[in-house]
Amino acid sequence: MTKLALGTHPFLLGFEQLERLVERTAKSGNEGYPPYNIEQTSENSYRITLAVAGFAESDLAITVEDNALVIRGRQADDNEGRVFLHRGIAGRQFQRSFVLADGVDVGEAVMENGLLHVDLTRATPERIVQTINIKKG
Repeated sequence: MTKLALGTHPFLLGFEQLERLVERTAKSGNEGYPPYNIEQTSENSYRITLAVAGFAESDLAITVEDNALVIRGRQADDNEGRVFLHRGIAGRQFQRSFVLADGVDVGEAVMENGLLHVDLTRATPERIVQTINIKKG
């Protein structure tokens, strides 16, 4: 039995990278920290919200790398001289990646009440009708 890949189907010309994108998304990890929401705020816009309580804006870095939105967090170690009887608030470093489709742009990022909001917009492609002339051979 042969495996039919997306890029080899005769009606899916130019979609070879879609299979690589699905593989990359599957490898992005299933860690649960920090928790996040993804919501659709309009037909062409989205908002990713991460719970980053205890992190300051300077502890966070947001970058777009190779069609992926990468959010990193690292807190400065200021526990010197403090004795914790119980430490239940996670303050560990993290990296959370989101694969972006072509045409999705990252807008602004806002910190509010321990939540980091990152807004995304998807550009609507212009519909083009093209007529191809047939030449005599």
